[in-house]
Amino acid sequence: MTLLEEINLIDRILAGERDLYARLVNKYKSYAYTIALKILENRPEAEEAAQDGFIKAFQYLKGFNRQAKFSTWLYRIVFNTAISYKRKNRQKFQSIENSIVEYSVKSDSQIEKDDKQIFVNQAMDKLNEADKLSIQLYYIKEFSLTEVAEMMGQNENTIKVRIHRARLRLADELKIILKEEALTL
Repeated sequence: MTLLEEINLIDRILAGERDLYARLVNKYKSYAYTIALKILENRPEAEEAAQDGFIKAFQYLKGFNRQAKFSTWLYRIVFNTAISYKRKNRQKFQSIENSIVEYSVKSDSQIEKDDKQIFVNQAMDKLNEADKLSIQLYYIKEFSLTEVAEMMGQNENTIKVRIHRARLRLADELKIILKEEALTL
């Protein structure tokens, strides 16, 4: 769907053809969910936050600036919604009595890969939400700097600096984590 087709679709939705909003939802639901999941790290909460983001976008569709992309505007709404969910549900503890412990035989290389992922995740958890999201959007989802800047509602140079500084903080956190890990061996 081109930008012009998308704007025409939004105009039709605002003119009363509300059922057409499902086309926008279908087009952007996976990206909205991905952003919410990166922030919330919980699938059910991410689904709920993405859905709430779509509801808010529908409610405020009249205020959509046609100079921007709908996706950028929507992602910003989903981002803010997910951050709000995270603030509400800061401390949730899981009882170890209800936890499922998995055991499987893995190769040494798979165990090493899993360990690396654990350390990277621990270091990422030390970053603030905006830094974490910018790194994930840029490096993992492979969005351009321009797209990341639009999604996060910031200047492209600001995002470039944010990603650079976040990468340095990530490296520092990894050094701390790995040093602590080496001391326990």
